Amino acid sequence: MDKLVLQFFRLLLALASVAMLAAFASVSLGVMARLMRWDIPGLDAYAGYAIAAALFLALPGTLVRGEHIRVTLVLDRLPAGWRRGFEWWCLLAGLALSLYTAWYAGQLVWISHLTHDVSPAADATPLWLPQLAMALGCIGLALAFAQAVIWRLSGRELIAADTAARTE
Repeated sequence: MDKLVLQFFRLLLALASVAMLAAFASVSLGVMARLMRWDIPGLDAYAGYAIAAALFLALPGTLVRGEHIRVTLVLDRLPAGWRRGFEWWCLLAGLALSLYTAWYAGQLVWISHLTHDVSPAADATPLWLPQLAMALGCIGLALAFAQAVIWRLSGRELIAADTAARTE
């Protein structure tokens, strides 16, 4: 099961990479269009959709790789027992918040699809399409937090501890 979940995270990271390339292409096209005095309606909206997709799709992959920014100012000053308890609290709070966010992101996609909600910008894109990337990223993040809790229960560290900064 671990391999399947990690493959899903890799797929989301690949999609995030494609979204970043799409953002780069649409911004570059927008710059070129302005220089040529062309008007391409909705291009700014597509760049925004692509950037948001890249952000959300990359969340789970960066969490399992330990590449999220962690503020260790408090953690480094806590005794080992307190630190473990605080890290558990953070993991469980992250799981709860990500589950909540994933649920409502899914609901947003579903409601936008049912109501045929479209972008008010010149592109008039059905909003459920860009929202789908957000929902996938949120679901992936909730899955990544669940996996982190399971890993922690089995004694495996999710994020490598900085042993040089901590004295136990």
